[in-house]
Amino acid sequence: MKLFDVAIAGLGGRGYHTYAKYQHLRSERMRIVAVADIDDEKLKLCGDEFSVPANRRYKSAEDMLKEPKLADVMIIATQDFQHKAHALAALDKGYDLLLEKPVAMNPKDCADIEKAAVKAKKTVVVCHVLRYTEFFRKIKEIIDSGDIGKVAVIRATENVGYWHQAHSFVRGNWRSDLTETPMIVQKCCHDFDAISWLMGSPCVSVSSYGSLLYFNEKNAPAGSAKRCVDCSVKDCPYNAYKIYFDNNEIGYDAAGNRGWPCDILAENPTREKLEKAIESGPYGKCVFHCDNNVVDNQVAEMNFENGAVATLTMTGFTSKNFREYKIFGTKGEIIADQGKNTVTVTRFGHEPYEYDINKIAVDLSGHGGGDNRMLDEMFAALENGGETASSVKTSVRTHLMAFAAEKSRLGGGKQIFIDDIYSENNGGKR
Repeated sequence: MKLFDVAIAGLGGRGYHTYAKYQHLRSERMRIVAVADIDDEKLKLCGDEFSVPANRRYKSAEDMLKEPKLADVMIIATQDFQHKAHALAALDKGYDLLLEKPVAMNPKDCADIEKAAVKAKKTVVVCHVLRYTEFFRKIKEIIDSGDIGKVAVIRATENVGYWHQAHSFVRGNWRSDLTETPMIVQKCCHDFDAISWLMGSPCVSVSSYGSLLYFNEKNAPAGSAKRCVDCSVKDCPYNAYKIYFDNNEIGYDAAGNRGWPCDILAENPTREKLEKAIESGPYGKCVFHCDNNVVDNQVAEMNFENGAVATLTMTGFTSKNFREYKIFGTKGEIIADQGKNTVTVTRFGHEPYEYDINKIAVDLSGHGGGDNRMLDEMFAALENGGETASSVKTSVRTHLMAFAAEKSRLGGGKQIFIDDIYSENNGGKR
């Protein structure tokens, strides 16, 4: 088994707390030899944890990319708007890449990265982790078995969760499409990819509607302040103290949580650190007085080449954060509930039967085990040849579905054809 040297650009929730941690599980497979981040604390913590030499700890991805090739693989987990420049520079240096989704800010930049990978003859694996989870692979296995006949309709719901909406898309890094990709791309390129994969047929066109319905100043309750620390509204569910301390799923106190999203506010969070972050940082701002502009609800409709259709509903107005998929086939149906982690199959005229993924899966950490399996399969492909489930070639096509949804939304729900977007940005038909 080959040991791969890895450099990581971006030490946030994904670069440090997800991908770097893989070395603890597979030290015979991955060795971190260089890291880069603009945050000195993260740079020191990650560098110390993985014994990265001081001269291989860089203040930015750009500084790291000025050096000669340092590793076999570079993990790019920087912000969306940085992906293109970092990916192109890394490919030019001769790295194989693990590239965090979304691939880039627009269809043209995505296409440019795909072309550069082909030219450099390097592997680019995009972090579409749903394809690697036991949950979605079980759904795909059932569809491919023919048990429910031919798929006619897929109905997917992305329950973002009220606190996740507030954390990431109102107060957080992905609150504005002026600096990051639109929410339907950033959050749901996963879903477009999964839907296309499950359907087993190319998407022809997309239509979409959505808006920023609620998180704006006109909906601010009487007595609200610019920051939660100063607010007199007692029953607001979006109050930062309620989310980061009292929430039963992710609260520092109520759930004993020391990981995401508390560690986004502060590395190795303590009560004192979190209180300071809420008092002075972006995560303590009132959700009705932020500089966000991305949607909090959106629906997309998709037509596929095989005649089937799909819908995707994304909403921040849910109590829980999970995905629900219902697949309607000509001989049966599948109800897949990622909250319960169950997949229920009903063949027409027969009793339903259920797969409990909690009992089937060996690893349910990190996106239901998808993070670690993605890295397992990437390193296996790099060693033995072949493509992974989420190559850049596959991923760019499904990214176009998400970009088409946003283009349609901005155009009042106009039908957008995928071949048209591909042709405009890649110089030819799909």
